[in-house]
Amino acid sequence: MMLKLTLKSLLSRKLRLVLSGLAVVLAVMFVSGSMVIKDTLNRSIDAQFTGAYEDIDLHVALKPKVKSTASDDITVVPPLDRATVDRVAKLPGVAGTSGLVRAEGARVIGKDGKVVPGTGGPRYGESWRGESELISLRSGHEPTSDTEVAVNAGLAEKAGLEVGDKVGVLTNEPRRTFVVAGVFGFSGDRDSISGEQTVAFTEPVAQRLMLGTTGGYSGVKVTLAADASAAAVQSALARELGARYDVLTGSQLAERESDEARDILDMMGMVLLGFAGVAVFVGIFLIINTFSIIIAQRMRELALLRALGASRKQVIGSVLLESFAVGLVSSTLGLAAGIGIGALGADLLASSTDGLEVAGLSVPTSAVVVSFTVGIVVTMLAALVPALRASKVAPIAVIRAAATPQDRHRKQTWAGTALLGIGLVLLALGLFGSGGAAPLITGILLAFVGISLLTPLISKPSVEVLGALFARATPGALGRRNSARNPRRTAITASAMMIGVALVTAISTVAASAEDSVNRGINRDLKADLVAMGDAGSAASATIDPAALNRIAEAPGVQNVAAATLDMATVGKENQPVAAWQDWSKAREVLGLKKAEGNLDTLAPGTVVMNENTAERRGLKTGDRVTLQFQRGDARAYRVAGVFQDTTLSSGIVVPWADAEADFRSKQPSQAYFQLAAGADESKARAQIAALLKDSPEVTVRTRADVIEMFGGAFDTVLTVVQGLLGVAMLIAVLGIVNTLALSILERTKEMGMLRAIGLTRGQTVRMIMTESVVISLFGAVLGIMVGGLLGLAAARALEDQGVSALALPWGQLLAYLIGAGVVGVIASLAPARRGARLNVLTAISHG
Repeated sequence: MMLKLTLKSLLSRKLRLVLSGLAVVLAVMFVSGSMVIKDTLNRSIDAQFTGAYEDIDLHVALKPKVKSTASDDITVVPPLDRATVDRVAKLPGVAGTSGLVRAEGARVIGKDGKVVPGTGGPRYGESWRGESELISLRSGHEPTSDTEVAVNAGLAEKAGLEVGDKVGVLTNEPRRTFVVAGVFGFSGDRDSISGEQTVAFTEPVAQRLMLGTTGGYSGVKVTLAADASAAAVQSALARELGARYDVLTGSQLAERESDEARDILDMMGMVLLGFAGVAVFVGIFLIINTFSIIIAQRMRELALLRALGASRKQVIGSVLLESFAVGLVSSTLGLAAGIGIGALGADLLASSTDGLEVAGLSVPTSAVVVSFTVGIVVTMLAALVPALRASKVAPIAVIRAAATPQDRHRKQTWAGTALLGIGLVLLALGLFGSGGAAPLITGILLAFVGISLLTPLISKPSVEVLGALFARATPGALGRRNSARNPRRTAITASAMMIGVALVTAISTVAASAEDSVNRGINRDLKADLVAMGDAGSAASATIDPAALNRIAEAPGVQNVAAATLDMATVGKENQPVAAWQDWSKAREVLGLKKAEGNLDTLAPGTVVMNENTAERRGLKTGDRVTLQFQRGDARAYRVAGVFQDTTLSSGIVVPWADAEADFRSKQPSQAYFQLAAGADESKARAQIAALLKDSPEVTVRTRADVIEMFGGAFDTVLTVVQGLLGVAMLIAVLGIVNTLALSILERTKEMGMLRAIGLTRGQTVRMIMTESVVISLFGAVLGIMVGGLLGLAAARALEDQGVSALALPWGQLLAYLIGAGVVGVIASLAPARRGARLNVLTAISHG
């Protein structure tokens, strides 16, 4: 009997439950979509790399001395000598060996004078290894002289190159010009492998330009004897060569490179899961509110069931069954939408990487399981509190009015206070302690739940104040009173908006504080008039021809030139940014470095200086010893000569220039700072310097304002993600407000009929409902801005040792959030207002 009644109740409230289910649909869509995209592209990358080393039985190489920790870092593999190649050839089971030269860092200059843009893969420079099952020439011939190269078809198409064209190539040495002798492709009619760009030189040229040596090899290609076991020979080689060497099969080599290519997928998956988390968290409040209102409106019905003998357990089961049905349907729809989003996202990402083809849509079992688990469990948990409340309806309530009593909700207040207190403690541990991300995330969640539970305490006075903006006319005054009528309902409805706005406000505040700190730091510290650096400003992004810098130093109007090269080194087990300056005294001047301790005047051999943050993090002080392992050469021991105050433009450890020339990945400067003579024309000097740097097309000559804008642009990606999160939160907030207003109108049908009967027009009814919606939405946004602003300022203060020295609020964005909330309120009111305005007056008055 209860099952039948529950199903009838569910079918009679289809629209209400669909509205609450849409939040679950969004959450499941993001969860399943991220998993589908990741799995589909993982399979596509694996397929792309399958056979990439099919012409190699085994590959031997030295392990890198500094392993890359970011996707844009270039790892240097130490070169092998000819003796190692011969040593490998003598082992049993080896039929033949050949030395290979292959390293990242060969960049082709296009016909527009700029470096050909990357296509998602590395840029390799290698020695031509001949045609094989993997590689075949499509036009021209192999490079046979020091002035010839062959390029892969993907690069040739991207750069518009044909056989016979002249092309400039940047490597570990300044620009050199070559003739395109041939264009080659890969097996399976592939123009490239996962978007890589490859320039093939003759072996001596590749060794000199890519490895910085003569007679060296990046690896050894091993061909096995016909009866040899790959595993046995691999084990023998590993024993013979020792732990400093990697001995891999061709398939293992391909698997390692495909793993490295997945970094961007992991990042994108985290972003999508972040959207899903917001959708789930905000959706919980929407579902709680929906079921709470439905239970309140079914008070007489539930009381009658209790009077007829239904137990509390049956009432709880009835409500949970409804929530199960909503979760099941919503999860199914969300999974279907997620598969569609996954297919579209995989195609879009694959199209951004030349040579990567989607290897068929993949829906992992985990996506299905997680989707239904998230959808059903979240919905049922959200409905549990209203279900427990419904079970407490006394049978005597059948003779009472169905209105929900307005009690003080003391238990809710105490619970909210406790959760907020615990959340703030965990937040403090996460922000100022060493607990990591776990207490921070948990603290944020508990704080939001606590604030949401406490919101009814301020709901009524807050909406009355906000409603005063619209209360001059009768419809506005009525809307204001309606929004303040049920503080608990208004608070839960506004919580969806509050949480979303609070999250994006917190992130925006941290970003604004970081950007303001960078801007102030550059304005304070940078003494140079012009700067030449790559768009990313990183070690791997650009190189500058040293000869060009010498010519610039002699140019009229240029007073000082300070050039630096950047790299990564290993200190202990961790990577550490390192820098070297051609002229340390000029560097101190253009960067405005100030001494914190020790001596900064000179940088003698065997000594280093560093900024305060690095010294504190490494536990170092003046006079201490530190050992650095650079990309090349053996580990070097240094004495800390001095520590300089933290600046925006220089961090990490500074080593003598001679050591960088010997052991850094690149011997060429990657940044240059120019001070102009008094009275020099900045625009003319900029044009003159840019002309002298024409053979270093990766760098752009920037003014101080340009540098500030470039560093500020690094926060654009963060803000883009923030806007996406805000969009998800506002979409769910729209659903919440629509649901609340629709159910509220149904609850107040008789009241609205009487208002219409005494003269309230349809237009006034629409304005009344719209006012109620806008006030609720603005209440959530104002509360979210206050909570998010405080959280963001606290987080920014905790990041002081990371260079965030200023606190700032993004006032323009906060105003946009408020305006957006008002627009959301208007949009959310349209459907309920239309329904309320069309009520039949006589039918509404007689509604019981």
